[in-house]
Amino acid sequence: MSNPVKVSNNPFDIFVIGARKGFNIAINNLMPNVLMAYVIAEMLNLLGVMQMIGHVCAPLMGLFGLPGEAITVLLTAWLSSSAGTGVAVSLLTKGTLDAGQITILAPAIFLMGSQLQYMGRLLGVADVPKKYWPLLMVVSIANALIAMLFMRAFS
Repeated sequence: MSNPVKVSNNPFDIFVIGARKGFNIAINNLMPNVLMAYVIAEMLNLLGVMQMIGHVCAPLMGLFGLPGEAITVLLTAWLSSSAGTGVAVSLLTKGTLDAGQITILAPAIFLMGSQLQYMGRLLGVADVPKKYWPLLMVVSIANALIAMLFMRAFS
């Protein structure tokens, strides 16, 4: 006779189990992305690429009240939301961005975040025809840009 696993209804046990799962997600999924983002941001900065990107993208990002370097947050967020957050924090600690500018970027990070990952994981699995994928990506990016305009206007 098999011994069924006993599930506890004790709130403390449920909390501990949830905390363990959250810790594992943070260590195995989020931390590598954030660390990668810090490394990329630092490499771009050391190589002078960040300044070049900032100069080239300054007019576009200026529409949102952001320095040109902020485009790196959006580009990395497109790959991974946690990486975009890591780059934003890196730019904040360097003084390139301030808290108000992070507030402008925050909704965009999550509205367009991780699209590259989601293309295969969600759209492919859901059998969404590939001809619609670019439209879905553009809509998310448009939503992010609109959100940044609203955040700039109301912050």
